Formats: sequence, structure tokens, C-alpha cells
Amino acid sequence: MSKAQSGMIQFSVYTAYFGMALPAGYFMRRFGYKNGIILGLSLFASGAFLIAATTSFESFWIFLICLFIMGCGLATLETAANPYTTKLGPKESAERRINFSQSFNGLAWVIGPLIGLFIYGNNSSVEGEKLSSMILPYSIIGGTVLLVALLFFLAKLPEIKEEETNEENTGTNQAQSLPLIKQRHFVLGVIAQFCYVAAQTGVFSYLINFVTDVNMNPHFDVANGPYFLSIGFALFMIGRMSGSYIMRFFVPTKLLAFYAFMCCLLLPVVSIGAGWISLIALYGVFFFMSIMFPTIFALGIKDLGPKTKKASSFLVMSIVGGAVFPPVMGLIADKFNMSVGFFAPIPFFIFILYFGLKGYKIKSIV
Repeated sequence: MSKAQSGMIQFSVYTAYFGMALPAGYFMRRFGYKNGIILGLSLFASGAFLIAATTSFESFWIFLICLFIMGCGLATLETAANPYTTKLGPKESAERRINFSQSFNGLAWVIGPLIGLFIYGNNSSVEGEKLSSMILPYSIIGGTVLLVALLFFLAKLPEIKEEETNEENTGTNQAQSLPLIKQRHFVLGVIAQFCYVAAQTGVFSYLINFVTDVNMNPHFDVANGPYFLSIGFALFMIGRMSGSYIMRFFVPTKLLAFYAFMCCLLLPVVSIGAGWISLIALYGVFFFMSIMFPTIFALGIKDLGPKTKKASSFLVMSIVGGAVFPPVMGLIADKFNMSVGFFAPIPFFIFILYFGLKGYKIKSIV
């Protein structure tokens, strides 16, 4: 399988974000945040169970369809949980809350590659045995997520209905009275989120290819790839946790701009293929990408009042960037080498830098 073909895994998941975000938003406006979270968890569990049930078919395309269903669940969760987190408390600390809550994503990302190494670590196993070993993990994932959905169903959570809030400036806030297409910070936030997810998915997807590329010096064994990936995800998690704390002392927009600037500086170092120096620079990119998604999300829906749920849907739709970009980055890597492929995300971080400096400001589009 080529690097471009492997990008189809990301394509199937992130395309689901594009297709499911708006229906999830409509569902939330009708049934609320809590039910939206339960729906997302249920869809994700269904996809996991389907993978376990269809593994014996040994079909890559069926696997992609199951991943698409899981992606629909993730899209629904993002549409519901992210804005819900920003609403549970003072709006001044919304960026900190969403960064802290999303820090726990990193823990799963750290553990995930190690679990994959445990399952597929025996290279002497035949292909059928490797595929059958997927049944138990995905069954456990589906069962665990279904249990979490049940806990949410039983839990008493506050339901926030922006349409019924009585804020002092509800009637006079110009940002809330304009249609979303006229909200400059929202429109630029959608573009920035597209750029970020495209860049993040490309970087995440090809770290193992980078450290195992035949042109890499030193060249690492592919069997050790998951260890390198877990280190990167650990730095990503540390970046989010520390970022949520640092935001107590620094304006989130300035921190976002600084982190984007650092990514712009580090990626050329990655791309020159300078061995350990390039690998350390790539790990730096993992760290500095950490706060971008939740911070852009919080800034994009800021002061939108009753339009928050709809705006959240569009911001989740922009995650489709993760479907579009990895195959392109893979094609560049196939044509040249993996190091050169890491030049590709730089323009995306330049736009995020602009969003953190000026694009976040709440203004109308004439």
C-alpha cells in the first residue's frame, strides 16, 4: 500500500465530519447537547462493533465504511461536546476549559499506538491472524463507549439553551444579530480550523513514515514506529495541558499566534532531513499544534448566542481538511521523499498565525 493509499483511512473518517456535522447540529437544536453527546457515542460504538463483526471479510473497503460510521459518531460528539464545554462557565475562560477538556484526547493517542504494537507486534503472524486479532479490541472499544453513553443517559446534566438565555446584551449585541456568513471571526475560524486539521492530520499520519523512510538518517525499524508516535502524542497532550494553564496569564489569541509561528519555523527543519535534529523539530510541531483546535473552536463561536449550535456544525464540517490533505501530502512524499512532504503544511500554519493575530476579532463582513 502506498502512502497516498494509506491516506484513505483519514479520508474516510474526516469525510464523515463533513457529512454529519450539519445533521448533528440540527439534532442538537431539537434535542439538546446531552442527547447529541449520547447519539455521537452510540454511532461510534456501532462502528466499532461493525469492524469486529466484518473483520473476517478481509475487505479494506468495508473497513473504511465502518470507520466512516465511527467518524459520524466523532463528528456528532465534536458538534455537541465542544460548544457545551465553552458554555459551562464564564465566557472569559472558555478557551482554557475546552483546551483542558481536550487534553485527555492525548492520553488515548499515547496509549493507542502502543496497543496497536501489542496487537500487531508479532511480525511472524500471518495476515489472517492479524486481522482476527482486531475483533477483541474493537469489541472492547464498542462496549466501553456504549457504557459511557449509558452513563450520560443516566446522568443529570445542565441543558443550555442559548435561545432562552437572558444575557444583558442579547438584544443589542451586533455579533448575535448578524447572519453567520456576515460574522468575520466565524468565517475565518472555519477556514483556520480547516487549515489546522489538514496540517495536524498530515503530521500525525506520516510521523512513522518519516522515521522509517529509507532516506532518513538514522533510519529506524518500522516496528519501533508506534513508540515514536506515542512520544509525539505525549508531547501533544502535555502541550494542551500546559497551554490551558498558560492561558491564565497570556491572552489565548496571542498564544495561538505564537504556537503557529513556531510551527512555521520548525517544519523547514523537519523537511531538510537532518536526522535527529529534524525528528526533534517534528516533536516540537506536535507540542505547538496542541492548543490550536480547541482555541480556534472557542474563538470561532464566541458571542454567537442562539447561533452557537449551527456555528459549531460548520466548524466541525471544516474538519474535512483532514480528509483532503493527507493523500496530497502522501503524493508529495511518494514523488520525492517523506521529509519533503513536511513542507506542505506550512501555508496552513501561516493562516492560523494570521487568525491568532487579527482574524479572531469580532467584526462584520460588509
